[in-house]
Amino acid sequence: MSWTQPILLTCLVVLLTLTLFQGTDSTAVSDKKDSMAANPQEGPLRKIFMAEADASNFFKHRSRRAAKSQDEINAEQRQRLAADKRKRDYHEEQSNEFESYAEEEHDEQDERTREKTEQWRQFHHDGLDPSYEYNRHTI
Repeated sequence: MSWTQPILLTCLVVLLTLTLFQGTDSTAVSDKKDSMAANPQEGPLRKIFMAEADASNFFKHRSRRAAKSQDEINAEQRQRLAADKRKRDYHEEQSNEFESYAEEEHDEQDERTREKTEQWRQFHHDGLDPSYEYNRHTI
């Protein structure tokens, strides 16, 4: 129980210092951020916000049904073409992978069939003479 007394005493000292210095007027931090937050026309927020008159003019000129400019149409068309090209490339890559997989499987199957046929021939061959089917001479 001897460790509880120092902990209690430290907590009491911290609480006392917090209550005494709670109403101080000065801080070590500058007030530049507060002044920027109060006036959005200065600093980095100026790039984000615009004046109310400019905003209303923007929305008046570009209503929901307004025709798009040629630059906007061209930009959208470029985006569509780029997306189509990415899709085409992806599907072509998938197709090539499947074709190579199918070809590899086919080759393995041919090899297995060839091995089985050769084993069958060796098993059924009596050693005297090759069978007629496998020793045909065409004229």
